[in-house]
Formats: sequence, C-alpha cells, structure tokens
Amino acid sequence: MASVIRTMPASRLVVLLGDWRTSPSPTRRPMADLLSTALRALVVDGRVPVGARLPADRDLAAALGVSRGVASAAYDRLREEGLLERRVGAGSFTALPLESPLPAGAWVPRTGGPDVVDMTIASLPAPASAMLAAVAEAGELLPAHLGGHGYDLLGMPELRAAIADRYTSLGAPTTPDQILVTTGGQSALDLLARTVLGPGDTALVEVPTYPNALDSLRTARARLHPVPVDAAEGWDPVMLVDALRRGPRLAYVVPDFHNPTGAVMPEQVRARVLDAAARSGTVTVVDEAMADLVLEGPEPPRTARLPHGGQLVCVGSLSKSVWGGLRTGWLRADPALVRRVAEVRAVSDMGPPVHGQLVALALLRRLDAVVAERRELLRSRRDVLVAALAERLPEWSARVPRGGMSLWVGLDAPGSTALAAAAPEAGLRVAPGPRFGIDGAFDRFVRLPFTAPEPVLVDAVDRLAQLWGSLLGGFRPAAASRILV
Repeated sequence: MASVIRTMPASRLVVLLGDWRTSPSPTRRPMADLLSTALRALVVDGRVPVGARLPADRDLAAALGVSRGVASAAYDRLREEGLLERRVGAGSFTALPLESPLPAGAWVPRTGGPDVVDMTIASLPAPASAMLAAVAEAGELLPAHLGGHGYDLLGMPELRAAIADRYTSLGAPTTPDQILVTTGGQSALDLLARTVLGPGDTALVEVPTYPNALDSLRTARARLHPVPVDAAEGWDPVMLVDALRRGPRLAYVVPDFHNPTGAVMPEQVRARVLDAAARSGTVTVVDEAMADLVLEGPEPPRTARLPHGGQLVCVGSLSKSVWGGLRTGWLRADPALVRRVAEVRAVSDMGPPVHGQLVALALLRRLDAVVAERRELLRSRRDVLVAALAERLPEWSARVPRGGMSLWVGLDAPGSTALAAAAPEAGLRVAPGPRFGIDGAFDRFVRLPFTAPEPVLVDAVDRLAQLWGSLLGGFRPAAASRILV
C-alpha cells in the first residue's frame, strides 16, 4: 500500500509560525535567519510532523509576504541542519538528523544524556515504596484472575468500584457503571473525541491549554473555538458562557490548576458553565489530572458535585498524582455514554492490562498518603524554581500557582520559539508557549515544570538565563522581580 503523504499547506504554516518576525534580540537579525529559527522550532517540538511535505518556497514566500529569496534561504538552512530533505520531483519534506531525539509534540519523553535538562515534561518519578508495595499486593491478587479471558472493555469491576467510591468520598456520588478505565488520561480524551465528535463539529477549548487534548480534537477533525484563560484573572465567565450558548458539540476545560496557567475556576463559574452546557446540549469534558495536587489553600470542589444534566464527563488518572508509568486513567460519565465509548474503544483496544489495573487498585487504597507526599515534594520544588527565577531572570513574570506542577512564565520579549530552538545547544529542552495554543500565539510565554530535583531546577534556570542573555545580544536591563504570589 502506498504511504500517505502529509502536506502542510502554506496557509496552515503561516498560522503556526505566528509572529515569527519578532526577535528577542535588540539587534536586527536577517529575515531568513528568523524564518529558519521559527521553522526549526515547529519541527523540533512536533507542531509540524516529521515527514510532512512543506509548501514550495515561492508559495510560502507569497503567503508570508516576503521575497522568495528569504523563504529559499530559510529552507537551505534547514537542509544544512538535516531538518529538511529535498526529494526530486516530490518537494521538500521535514526530517530529523539520525542523532536527534524524536520530536516531543505535545508530550512525548525524549532520550538524552545525563547532562540534558528536560523542562518539557511535567511528571514526577514513581514513589518507590508505595509502588513496590502495590505491585506486591497486585501479585497476590493476580492468581484469582488467571482463569478468565482477561478482556474487559470497561475495566475491572473492582477498579471501577474503587474509582467510583473515591468520587463519592469527594462529594460526588458515583456508581461503577459511570466509570470506564483507560490506559491513561490521554486515552480517555482520545476515546471521547472519537465518540462524541464528527468531522466539522465545533469543540470549545481554552487557550492556552494541554497540547495533547488539542491534537486529539484535531484528529477527530473538529473545528476549535478558543476561549482565553489568564494565570492571574482566570476565565472570563461572560465570554465562556456566550461561547457555550452557541452550541459546541464538546467543551474541554481544565478547571483545577489549569495546564499550563495554574488557574483555578471558581465554583460559581463552574456552575454557570455546566448550566450553559446543559442548555445547549454540549458535552463538557473536565480534565482532573491536576485536581489532587493542592499545594496551598483549600482543595477545589470537584466539578461532578454540581448539577450538570448528564452532559458532564470527568477525566482523571494516576499519572500526575502517582506516576506516569502506570498508564491508568478513567472517565466518569453517564452510563449510556460510557457504553458508547466502550463500543468505540473495541475497534482499537480490548481493555487495559489486568495486572496494571490490580496495581492501580492497590495504589488507590494508598492514594491519600501518596498524594500528601507528592504535595510536599512539589511545594518545595515550586518554591525553589520561583526563587531561582526571581534571582536570575527577574524581568520574567509568573503568577505562583497554589497547585499543579508548572509555572506559566511570561518573558520580557516575544521569543519562546527562539528559546526552544536554541535550548538544545545549552543542554536544555523547553516547550515553547505557542505549543499550548492553536494560532501561533503565546510566544511571550514558556511553561516550566517544577517536577525535577531542586539542584536540577536551579541549574536549568542558570542555563535559561545564559541562553536568554545570548538571544538578547547581551543586553539585560536591570529589573525588579515580577514573580507574583
């Protein structure tokens, strides 16, 4: 069977490039240099997939409003770096040098040596003692399951009951038939998109937001309708409710320690969102991946406690609160929707592994203790990252979140794309702000997780400060710290 060639239209590339002409350096750089830097970042972080055919240089030049020479020179530089290859009679295709790590896209771990500081992943190592105890307990439980066929599209009844009981204990009465176990939260999002959305349906999304969710919705060929979220101000209720009144088929929101801004949606705003969604028939998908990671203040009320008319889907997992290597997630929804999702799942996945579910079941019994340890660890590391940024990069700004795993940091000049493109030279990996949007915006922002050990975080900030200084051409104005509590 012939392989499918993915073509990147010039119009789409223009959107992804955003304000590529803006450079953080006060010294004007050649247009071809700016364009090649922006294109390089798109390939390296996965916004343009490897193997995609780029538009001809004349077409790109016309779409961008530059000379063909600028586009041609930018392409030439990418070819020199091994990021673009010309195929005779076919065009120019994105590539990666053989020694390069795979592009990260929204969230994919990359390989690298011990000196590489990876700031693209918001994830903690496993809690070793709790994990080993859970694995031992799962081993004791496994023999009772070996006589069956091992397939269950919905997930093991025992695990579904345990997840339902946890929701009930949090004030949201839940029955096992409202739960479907998935291989991680991302799998739940992907299954929902495939179940609920048809080509051309509208999906309401926050901007910025979790990139893999955007990718799942794009794969379902949905039309994305953005609503803004700000780290300091949060959501605009009027704008959000107005967007819901237009009747999107699905709305995806992260109300608990929002990824990436860290904002928390007030309970009254949640109630208004659910009421508007129920009136418009919108399926509201609430991502609760960060909900357990409260570092300060009261725990946000679970959205499922509020009236919602049966159109609410809560997505959770153990990836953030325990360990990403578990790959255990779930969705909580109306039983009829749970059954529909299970039917869609059967096409590609016959259910999660039995042993992994048993480990998850054992961990749920220990979850409160594990979460308490994770909160203490994250609180300490957050404070170290905040202090390092205030000392080394005081001209950057951030609202310190009271939960979650990362800071949404505002730079003092647009340049996160350039920063991410240059970061590997400093032994860094950074996720640029535009990766969290849909239209090339947020080049003045970068997401910095505080999940690495404290010395690594300090080292990362030192490297960022040196790299940012070089991008600014050595020009570093004195500034008071703009890190806000």
